[in-house]
Amino acid sequence: MKSIFDFIIQPLGDEYNNEIKVKNKSLIINTKIESYKSVNNLAIVIEVPKAYDTPIKKGDIIVVHHNVFRTFYDIKGVRKKSRSWFKDNLYFCQIDQVYLYKTSNEWKSFGDRCFIMPLKNNNSLTLDKEQKLIGILKIGNSSLEALKINPGDIVGYKPYGEWDFLIDGQRLYCMKSNDIVIKYEYKGNEEEYNPSWASGSKRVNQSC
Repeated sequence: MKSIFDFIIQPLGDEYNNEIKVKNKSLIINTKIESYKSVNNLAIVIEVPKAYDTPIKKGDIIVVHHNVFRTFYDIKGVRKKSRSWFKDNLYFCQIDQVYLYKTSNEWKSFGDRCFIMPLKNNNSLTLDKEQKLIGILKIGNSSLEALKINPGDIVGYKPYGEWDFLIDGQRLYCMKSNDIVIKYEYKGNEEEYNPSWASGSKRVNQSC
């Protein structure tokens, strides 16, 4: 059982993550299947595509696009599985729907994706809690490394290219390499901004 162009995967857990843990309590955050923010994005690789040679192997954990496991209602109001559904608990996943994979207990970007954590806004004259279009590179890729932009660097990025994920209790912005436009020098007062609700969540979400 192998696909030529797609990964065959199954969700790690359920298709939706509708609860978050806050201290010792569980909170229901979603009761509607229309909400993409509660769709599970973690998957286990069952088979890799035959047409591509990738670093992703069978059994790896990957982060995928929210539409892979997303269910919907058709025009008759009947609940349907995702269009990526194959059979039982198995789904097809296109190669451009994969954003991260885990190897040796470490997340690595896939393709030209990278992940940024925003910086805390210390300006007392605004209600914005994070600075706009600037953050710390958390997960880079080979394209950025060739430009000497590495994890831990402060970078500026284009507007509207970032998509938010929750990964291991951190809210990170996913974007492409060419969305990074500048590398900044540290001033010494930079502080990462991670919302309090994110650190208590086990979900991995994204909105792209």
